Amino acid sequence: MKIRFSIPVILVLAINMLSGCVLPLKAGTASATEPANPPEVASLPTEEAQTPSEVPPTPTSPAPTVTDLPPTPTQAATATEVVSLPPEPGIEGPDTFGVGINPLTGLAVPNPDNLALPPALVSITNFPLSARPQAGLDTASLVYELYIGEGMTRFLTVFYGIFPGEEAMGGAAGPGQVNALMDAEIGPLRSGRKPYESLRQLLNGFLVMTSADPKVKQSLSQYSQFFGSDDDDINSAKVKVSQLNQIAVNTGKQLGSASLSGNLFDPNAPLGGVKGTMLWLPYSYLNQIIWRYDEESGAYLRLQDRADGTNFDVATDRLTGEALTYENVVVLFADHVAEAPTIFDVDLLYIDRMPAMLFRDGQMYKVYWTTRAGAYEKETGKLRPIRFINRDGTPVSLKNGQTWVEIVTTDSPVFETMDSMDYYRLANNRVPGSGIWAVNFVPPVYDE
Repeated sequence: MKIRFSIPVILVLAINMLSGCVLPLKAGTASATEPANPPEVASLPTEEAQTPSEVPPTPTSPAPTVTDLPPTPTQAATATEVVSLPPEPGIEGPDTFGVGINPLTGLAVPNPDNLALPPALVSITNFPLSARPQAGLDTASLVYELYIGEGMTRFLTVFYGIFPGEEAMGGAAGPGQVNALMDAEIGPLRSGRKPYESLRQLLNGFLVMTSADPKVKQSLSQYSQFFGSDDDDINSAKVKVSQLNQIAVNTGKQLGSASLSGNLFDPNAPLGGVKGTMLWLPYSYLNQIIWRYDEESGAYLRLQDRADGTNFDVATDRLTGEALTYENVVVLFADHVAEAPTIFDVDLLYIDRMPAMLFRDGQMYKVYWTTRAGAYEKETGKLRPIRFINRDGTPVSLKNGQTWVEIVTTDSPVFETMDSMDYYRLANNRVPGSGIWAVNFVPPVYDE
């Protein structure tokens, strides 16, 4: 069951983060006990080996701030009586999962019948600022955040096993069944991108988007398009939960059963991690993401600047008004190919091994990701989702819950910095052992 943030908790968190803007965190070390024979960790990009991106001129805006309260929800679900509580999370996967367990989260779903439907991969915008807060992210099993050019990112949001509103209803809605809560709208939707097709194939799901550049569209398949109802409102394109449900029912007849095993989930944190209480990821000066660990919920809270490089908002879901928290945050290093200034592809299929960073339980683990064909793929001819492994190929345990994947270039350097929300302090300080990790995104270069 997802732990919700109350308003007082967010206020305390905001105060703590603001204090971090003034006083740097003292350097220190705090790591988990190492196993007797720890696996070799992934080799992450380092700042010494890279050419740092150009630092923007000093802004004249005031010191960083964070909003006191999450935005007031414009649409909220009305909870009804829950028939039964889900079981406590346990060890699940990587090859077999219990009845009613979502193989993308390791958690029980309200309605196990929904696991027979294919995953829905929905393109949700992150820009312009007026698109926030987005609707539906709180329920997603997975979210992939990708660079789309001009400093901006977009979300490919994966809904599987549970639709927005079902948790509040106790799972009353089954495949193809519609009720009042399923009239909730997810979005705002935006255009398709080239990496979507690779991720769709890995999940054996279907895409939902507005449209796409002709050069992109020809590479996509199994997609449905929805367009806005107001030509003057760029954020008017949305999809109802009932529509998403019906597409899943119809598409499932074509796609067949999904093959979503491959990852291990364990509520207990593995050994071998180091302190990882915060991740700062600037895709650009005007697109900075902060993930901060919250001990009470055991998950990471997302913050993002208001496209001004200075003021940060606690990310929420428009449908519920709840703060977005994810049990796992992964930084996935992958090769990017720039085909145009705003058209990028990412090499994600049949990858033997590439580095990644896993954040869970306030720890950071240097791991790998893979999509190589194993015995399962060779026997069935089906692909499986991106899997997270140690160097020796054994699975790395994710925490039971939702996972947010930040996809970055292999040129993006990694270092530990100070606890702050000021771009220049974060970019220019090195504090080994602080547990405040920075991944300084270096965009792919388009050569005409």
